[in-house]
Amino acid sequence: MDDFFNGSVKRFGKGLSVSQDLPDNKFLTQIMNRGSCRKFNDQPVSDELLNALCAVALASPSKSDLQQRDIILIEEQELRDTIRPLLGASGWAAEAPAFLVFCGNNRRQRQLHALHGIPFSNDHFDPLFNAIGDAAIALATFVTAAESQGLGTCPISQIRNSPDQVNDLLNLPDYVFPFAALAVGWPVGDDNEISPRLSLRATVHCSRFDDSSTQPGIEEYDERRREMMPYKKQRHTDLFGKSGTYCWSEEKARHYSQSERADFGSYLKKKGFKLL
Repeated sequence: MDDFFNGSVKRFGKGLSVSQDLPDNKFLTQIMNRGSCRKFNDQPVSDELLNALCAVALASPSKSDLQQRDIILIEEQELRDTIRPLLGASGWAAEAPAFLVFCGNNRRQRQLHALHGIPFSNDHFDPLFNAIGDAAIALATFVTAAESQGLGTCPISQIRNSPDQVNDLLNLPDYVFPFAALAVGWPVGDDNEISPRLSLRATVHCSRFDDSSTQPGIEEYDERRREMMPYKKQRHTDLFGKSGTYCWSEEKARHYSQSERADFGSYLKKKGFKLL
């Protein structure tokens, strides 16, 4: 488990002790050392492999077996070309060998009620929340499965930047919405950058939530992140100036100092969801 231990040092700043009972698990090591891939070669990803990965993703856990997630494979080049400018700086993803959109789907559940003549009595926020969770689990499972086959992946949240346009382009009916896109392909090289993470003392709790370690955990992480993966540029310098100690916590505070996707809630309401 040396590679797992070394990967945990890169992630968390401290190597995780590994039980002698745990064998040399390549699967765990792969996940610990993964990094998002943004450069792919021209080799296509076969339909057979994509279908197998979709099947694995949709075999993942689903809330109460409701199966409220779908996957759209964006194959038409004209459609990719139209979506690309809607992704902002992540427009490159639409040119990946495979480009997918993971959707939450509460429509199918309502169709079941119509099929059996049984009232749908949960017209509130929880069905939306469940569909989001199902889509997220499927996305994460697809990523892990794809990377186990040597593929590179990068999730793209910017698919939600222009929800009405994406909705029309993908012909999404009521109660179906885009959760995230995913770029998939065979990576160029094998040096995808590993992103450090907050330490476990800041993010793992015993029995009850306790954020007394949050501030020291953030301070430790900021320092470690500056050393391992310094930011190449600073966000919103026109508003906040240049910082001599720019770090993860300041980057993320600046990130959400400006509104993003404030129209997504109204989009979901138009799709029929009630957010109460």
